[in-house]
Amino acid sequence: MKNHFELFGLTPAYALDLENLDRAYREIQARIHPDKFAHAGDAERRASMQMATRVNEAYRTLKSPVRRAVYLLGINGVDVAFETDTAMPKEFLMEQMEIRERLEEAKDSKSLDVLKGDLSSFKRELEKRITDEIDSRKNFESAKALVRKLMFFDRLADEIDAAYEALER
Repeated sequence: MKNHFELFGLTPAYALDLENLDRAYREIQARIHPDKFAHAGDAERRASMQMATRVNEAYRTLKSPVRRAVYLLGINGVDVAFETDTAMPKEFLMEQMEIRERLEEAKDSKSLDVLKGDLSSFKRELEKRITDEIDSRKNFESAKALVRKLMFFDRLADEIDAAYEALER
């Protein structure tokens, strides 16, 4: 069975041309979409549904920087183990606490905008470092720690989005 990158005809890499991914996804969907098999036999319809499900999952995985990194580490034999290994460097945890305090203190959209901008900068820097570790150095163990940090930042971004929603109510 092909991995997600092979499915879309892409070279396995963290730095991914998202336009190429989107184009490949649309091309595959045009060929296998279940609507094209509406009048086919049960086996063909079922196969189409299974393939469409697989393509959608692969697309969502490669489209997401965090999920793509975790997937790349996995196909290279490295388990991020985020659920079981929650140990993080002390300075990173302190940084997280500071950001969470800023989030709790944010009472308007302007302060949330500043926080979201700062978080976006942190994430971009981490993504550059992950690209270097995975694509250039092939240092998957080192990338693992960076990916775990990126996962923390993604959760914080979700919390910021929730704070925006709470302001709107």
